[in-house]
Amino acid sequence: MREFLEDADKHRDDGYGRAQHLNKVELPKRFYKEVGVGSAPGGFAVTLDGKTPRTPAQKPVVVPYQSVAAAMAEEWAAQQEFIDPKTMPMVRLINSAVEAGDERLEALREEIVKYSGNDLLLYRADTPRELVAEQERVWDAVLIKLARHFEIGFQPTIGIVHQPQPAPTLERLRTSLADAKLIEAVALNSLTGITGSGLLSIALREGLLTPEEVWTAAHVDEDYNVRLWGVVEEATERRAKRRMEFDAAVRVLEMVRG
Repeated sequence: MREFLEDADKHRDDGYGRAQHLNKVELPKRFYKEVGVGSAPGGFAVTLDGKTPRTPAQKPVVVPYQSVAAAMAEEWAAQQEFIDPKTMPMVRLINSAVEAGDERLEALREEIVKYSGNDLLLYRADTPRELVAEQERVWDAVLIKLARHFEIGFQPTIGIVHQPQPAPTLERLRTSLADAKLIEAVALNSLTGITGSGLLSIALREGLLTPEEVWTAAHVDEDYNVRLWGVVEEATERRAKRRMEFDAAVRVLEMVRG
């Protein structure tokens, strides 16, 4: 559904070899001793024994924010004998942005708007009663905040049949993203994919919700099922992985907007 994120997933291990099935593929050994952050043409970059990491397309990973480069350096420095891409969500996120390039920026912004028009928060269950009530309690509160903040309206629906949202609403959301630069847009896309909600991503960006409130709203259905059926180990592992990616994207947003 989201072309960019599907493409970005193919590059999740950029800069240190692609390992799509990490349990089956041997991890690369750490090939550097010293990790640092230095100035580079166009901004800042991690240095591995004085050299700047590159993407598979051989693009140097240079960012306009020293804090982002420092966060990536932390992940590189934390690697032990082997480099485990699963423990480097910040590096993977930024490499995806570098691979995308500014030519994809408008498409990245628009993807969030498109997602918002078919958003998780807008499609409600009709049963069971407990889940309906929880969706109303959590999701309606988010929609109200967004509606008041942007002076717009939403049209939630029951079921999965497509319900178009008002054109002025989508246009206002589009306008709100007009100043999002590349790295921020990639982080917002990542959050949108993780949560299933462009509206939650926009609400976080606008300071209407905290990260924890976003995470809770994104997992209303899943948390209901956990309460009903109990914890499933595999699902718990997937959730932990998503949380790591979520936290990395949130951290990027805080750094670029701080």
